[in-house]
Amino acid sequence: MTAALPRRAPSLVRVLLAGALLLLLGRPVSTVAQPDTSQIGEPSTLLIESDTVERDAPFVATERRVARRMLEVAGVTSEDVVYDLGSGDGRIPIIAAKTYGARGVGIEIDPELVAESREQARAAGVADRVEFREKDLFDADVSDATVVALYLWPEINVELRPKLLRQLDPGDRIVSHDFRMGDWEPDRTVDAGKDKTGRATLYLWTVPEEVPSRLLETGDKP
Repeated sequence: MTAALPRRAPSLVRVLLAGALLLLLGRPVSTVAQPDTSQIGEPSTLLIESDTVERDAPFVATERRVARRMLEVAGVTSEDVVYDLGSGDGRIPIIAAKTYGARGVGIEIDPELVAESREQARAAGVADRVEFREKDLFDADVSDATVVALYLWPEINVELRPKLLRQLDPGDRIVSHDFRMGDWEPDRTVDAGKDKTGRATLYLWTVPEEVPSRLLETGDKP
């Protein structure tokens, strides 16, 4: 026979459990483990050196339709060497090689994008005509280019301008998606229609026989 528990026992258990719970909940908050914030100061602003801000342009791919129009505006032929500074996924050099038979060179600092570009070139069957270099565009030698494509901030365009004018030959072309090159007036401005960022405008410059000294400076506003 099993002895019957007194009817008051469950109530006693509940009282004991409730008391224990109250003791736990009643503990001072300071005794509960908290993250160590002793090394955390006031919220801070990420500081970036000014030259990094000026030179760092995010990768935003030029739509293929606009890329083709850039090459068309630049008058690319099979005789050209097309450089894309900040080439991203490599579409402009690849299109230049596949559509026009030109030689393409992409300058890109991101190793993952360089690897992707090389794979895209192989897939397009133009790996023998396209080269991608993992390099800062300011350190790149573009002296063998006949066409340079840009989709960079206007400040970067202005900073690049002296380098391009010194390394390129008269008659070489520079084509920029959306952004000008300071006070160097373009030879041609083309409305390329709507794109994902709004309305695409293309600017074309031809390197002159005699370069005005002011264009070899970067002090003007973009």
